[in-house]
Amino acid sequence: MAKDDEALFDKGLPIRRAVLGAEYVDGSMAKADDFMMSFQRATTAIAWGWAWGDPTLDRRTRSMLNLAMLTALGKTPEIKLHVKGALNNGISVDEIKAVLLHATAYCGIPAGLDAFKAAHEVLLAEGALPPVKAAKPVKKAAQPKAAPAKAKPAKKKSAK
Repeated sequence: MAKDDEALFDKGLPIRRAVLGAEYVDGSMAKADDFMMSFQRATTAIAWGWAWGDPTLDRRTRSMLNLAMLTALGKTPEIKLHVKGALNNGISVDEIKAVLLHATAYCGIPAGLDAFKAAHEVLLAEGALPPVKAAKPVKKAAQPKAAPAKAKPAKKKSAK
């Protein structure tokens, strides 16, 4: 790794730990063999040191951007990771919902549904949402009675 890359890695590692959680980041680093460690170092330097380390945008804004972009890309596992990061960055459940709704409007219902499901799973697991109660049965609306069928005239047998 070049000297500049090493500096970005050193800058990015504490940011990555703060946003995603030290347990997650340290676990990812510990599980990485030589092959995967090159990715761990690159993502820490580029995404966390260079992008997240730029002071122009705050972490809350970056979290919201990530949720929207990951929804657009359909990257459900990363959405789950970044919902937890968004909570760590002080994003409220209502703000997460608003970001996902906005992304749904631009990315489409299937992408939005996947993002909502992923976020919901994490928000429940983190205690940010109350546990789901058993759903009450939905009362079926009365169905209008069908109009009586008109009797078909009997076919006349032809005389031979």
